[in-house]
Amino acid sequence: MDIQWKKAIEAYSFYLRLELGLSENTIDSYQFDVNRLVSYCNKLKKEKNPITLQADTLKNFVFQLSKEVKPSTQSRIVSGLKGFFMFLQLEGYRDDNPTQLLELPKIRKTFPDTLALQEVDALIAGIDSEAKHAFRNRCMLELLYSCGLRVSELIKLNKSDFFIEKGLIRVRGKGDKLRWVPVAESTSSLIADFNKNYALKKTVKGYEDRVFLNNRGKELSRNMVFTIVKKAALRADIKKKISPHTLRHSFATHLVENGADIQLVQHMMGHASITTTERYIHMSQQHLRDAVTRYHPRAT
Repeated sequence: MDIQWKKAIEAYSFYLRLELGLSENTIDSYQFDVNRLVSYCNKLKKEKNPITLQADTLKNFVFQLSKEVKPSTQSRIVSGLKGFFMFLQLEGYRDDNPTQLLELPKIRKTFPDTLALQEVDALIAGIDSEAKHAFRNRCMLELLYSCGLRVSELIKLNKSDFFIEKGLIRVRGKGDKLRWVPVAESTSSLIADFNKNYALKKTVKGYEDRVFLNNRGKELSRNMVFTIVKKAALRADIKKKISPHTLRHSFATHLVENGADIQLVQHMMGHASITTTERYIHMSQQHLRDAVTRYHPRAT
């Protein structure tokens, strides 16, 4: 059975979407990684389709990757390729899986930067008040921290997802899984003020219910949210490596540090596995160790 790269990637995407229920962003990432291999094969002018691709070609590709990307990125790409070729094997396109002997690079476990509460306040205060969408941007940062949202969840929030009287918002997570997240009264009031006085009046059809929009009345891009956070960090003179995800990490870390039940944190973060949430316990412990090392007189 023969199949070309394009058809194979389309079939794999269909499988990820319908069988595994993955989000479009995740599927796009898998497609991007497989297309990276396709580009490599095209440069070699060999391996015209994924059925005839040899293990040696994959090994050479991974070796080339190791020169171009950091180990964590290399590990993600290799994992994606393993899934792609396992799919081809399961569907009967291949008798073997050429990625079987590929090894993932060893990655030193690191914890992402988190912000202290004072730094969160400084970051939000770092929003340029003269900017056209200053109030919108402030609301977005408040929600990222107050509710621990992913960027993809933030930009898809609808006005109908806010249940102010119950103090809850409905969040669409990975794979379109819904969860309920408490929202502070101060944040709810901020969003209500935004919707009443600052939201765009003219929207593109299909986005009438969306909370945060761009100048054209359409959905904000992920890159725009990253840019807003980066600019705010620069104005606040925060030296840490900052992204929208930093606010999500800070949300979870502060909950754990203040004694929140780990299963409740798991639900609010939308983690499928509690193992993912448990790393915030380790981050909290690391925070305590750092404090002792830095401030205790016996530490030196």
